[in-house]
Amino acid sequence: MTALTDLRQQAPTWHRPSMVFAGAMAVMTVVSIGGLIFDDRILIGAPIWLKPFKFAVSIGLYFVTWAWMTSLLEKGTRLARYTSNALVVIMAVEYPILVVQVLRGRASHFNVATPLDTALYSIMGVSVAGLWICTFVLTALLVRTPIRDAASRWAIRLGAMISLAGMAAGFLMISPTAAQIRSIKDGTFQGAAGAHSVGVEDGGPIMPITGWSTTGGDLRIPHFVGMHALQALPLFVLLLTVLATRFPSLRPDSVRGRLVLLAAAGYAGLVGLVTWQALRGQALVHPDALTLGALALLVALVSLGTLLVVRLTKNHQGEVAEKVGAR
Repeated sequence: MTALTDLRQQAPTWHRPSMVFAGAMAVMTVVSIGGLIFDDRILIGAPIWLKPFKFAVSIGLYFVTWAWMTSLLEKGTRLARYTSNALVVIMAVEYPILVVQVLRGRASHFNVATPLDTALYSIMGVSVAGLWICTFVLTALLVRTPIRDAASRWAIRLGAMISLAGMAAGFLMISPTAAQIRSIKDGTFQGAAGAHSVGVEDGGPIMPITGWSTTGGDLRIPHFVGMHALQALPLFVLLLTVLATRFPSLRPDSVRGRLVLLAAAGYAGLVGLVTWQALRGQALVHPDALTLGALALLVALVSLGTLLVVRLTKNHQGEVAEKVGAR
């Protein structure tokens, strides 16, 4: 059994307030879907209920994952419990503000058009900073926690660290754009300070479901990709565990651990790549030759590393078999 295969036994020890809040986010996911179906309002180029939907799904996954991860701690459990409680309080403030703004037909992020909008956005800004700090504390506790199998250990630790970097990518969005600064100076300010998009205005053509820009860079992409390393790398371990039942070369824990290290390096490289692409004002769906070349290099390096790990493992197993046969 590993940290990722005995979840049923661990479940009773998961942080209960986090699980309750995750349940509330499941309810809000359904409510948001209803809003997408029955409320045809458009806000800044996207269905007005799209943001509550995406946030509910992402927040729910976040709390379920951390409720599980904190159950693995052997030291600092009291600090982890208090920190997790603080996270629930923070998100119990932020998410309702987002929904209130939807009901008002107003933007929740970057909106400083009126004193009320400014106050609500400021509260959300403080909550985001608190979210990052609390996640940093939990990550620090997790990095110091011994986890017996190498694959789970690296997936959990590196997934949390990459996720923390992905959360930090959100701070790239809060500074006023050059156009917004000019509008403040010339008296044409429209009430938005900060933006998701780079190189184009928010509210242009978008991808379905994600709502990401199809005409310019979008800083929500590295934010999303980075944050969900928290789930992606542990899921990769589960995949390796399943594949190990059919492929003997994957059965040694050390081999799966090395493959997880490669996957984490590749994932971190991907986060860096989409950040670089967004900051260059380039849409995800319209990469240039430079971006495609960087992606090809990243895929090649990870693939080569994977082949070397598998090849060395097979050679080692062959040597062991020969020695056993010689005896």
